Amino acid sequence: MANAEVGTNPVIDVRTIPRMERHPRIFAMVDGLSLGGTLILTSDHDPRPLHYQLEMAFPTELTWEYLEQGPEVWRVEIGRKDGSGCDCCCGSGH
Repeated sequence: MANAEVGTNPVIDVRTIPRMERHPRIFAMVDGLSLGGTLILTSDHDPRPLHYQLEMAFPTELTWEYLEQGPEVWRVEIGRKDGSGCDCCCGSGH
């Protein structure tokens, strides 16, 4: 199963998805995340290039945390920041 849910967190295992469909599916899932929501990505390689692409598409909006780092399986938790804090330069924490 490519997409599933564990608790309330969607899970996508890209190992079962054709290569050409992987990034579009991941981007759609990330785009659909609510504030504070997360998803778990499972891959057979380090998804570092995806991380860079997501940073370009969603600057300052996402978190990225490795849960498992190979050598055979990589798992990453991708989250949408909840917006409760302020990352601006003023330091006021609006």
